[in-house]
Amino acid sequence: MSRFRTILLGGLAAVGVIAAACNANAGPTSAELAKMKQQYLRPETVPFPKENPFSEAKVDLGHKLFFDPRLSGTSTMSCASCHNPGLSWGDGLATGVGSSANKLGRRSPTILNLAWADALMWDGRAGSLEQQATGPIEEPGEMNQSMPRLLTTLGDIPGYRDAFKIVFPGEPISATTIAKAIATFERTIVSGQAPFDRWIDGDEGAIDDAAKRGFVMFNTKANCSACHSGWRLTDDSFHDIGLPDQDLGRGKLVAGVEPLQHAFKTPGLRNIAGRAPYMHNGSVATMTEVIRHYNDRFVQRPSLSAEIFKLNLTERDVGDLVAFLKTLTSTDAKIAVPVLPTMETN
Repeated sequence: MSRFRTILLGGLAAVGVIAAACNANAGPTSAELAKMKQQYLRPETVPFPKENPFSEAKVDLGHKLFFDPRLSGTSTMSCASCHNPGLSWGDGLATGVGSSANKLGRRSPTILNLAWADALMWDGRAGSLEQQATGPIEEPGEMNQSMPRLLTTLGDIPGYRDAFKIVFPGEPISATTIAKAIATFERTIVSGQAPFDRWIDGDEGAIDDAAKRGFVMFNTKANCSACHSGWRLTDDSFHDIGLPDQDLGRGKLVAGVEPLQHAFKTPGLRNIAGRAPYMHNGSVATMTEVIRHYNDRFVQRPSLSAEIFKLNLTERDVGDLVAFLKTLTSTDAKIAVPVLPTMETN
């Protein structure tokens, strides 16, 4: 078990104790509220793996590759087509669209704050950003690009050829170096400080009373923090939340493990207000409807997560939770579409 996971599980245990105390009283004491807030403090640095360390040149190369449609077989689709910075690094659609305008089975997940994540994609089939980066490129239903063809294309472009030599000296342009560059760029996609963070830091005027009540509700009666924990508001785990569809999610990869049937990765909630519609299949239109699903609209089945049960929320509770979720939206630096290398120039 990693150090991060140990710390995270310890934090969940603390939240559970606080929730029990708050449920026994009218509300949290100031000390209990302070402990709740401690679970959501932002980290001071962004982690980069030793085998793929940060460099500005690598980020710049990954930035270009991420926005380059030549990474798709038809040269019409880039990584940014499904992970648009203007749409909270998603695409705003219920489910993704492939290179031939074919409808995909699941929603395009955001890449926001994935520097801290593991077991990526809705079903966790990619163990790292490096593993994830080239999967959609070669997937026939998505970007549908031949890797040998892509390597030739990039190698024929002077600007890319020179950039790869600088970033990866002594290494050829390869699927590995492409993945490392894209993954490094993606690790720099981090949500900025939100009103919620300013409140956590002591600014009582940063969020309103409804949002403050919603935060307490999130960590107690509504049980949201059981899965949406830590500063990114995700446990990086998989749960069946009772959506009425036939997709087995993680269960396709882990046959015979009942709790993982119909289980999907818990998404982080940073900037969630800008990522409608919701769920792995885009089947829920609004945050209000998401909360109502968790309240009493879920499907009962053997694989249903133990964290899902009837909540008996009032309409005021639902409104307060939505008010809190809106405070997680940050105003982030704009990510410009880069000038891409061409055959004629560097």
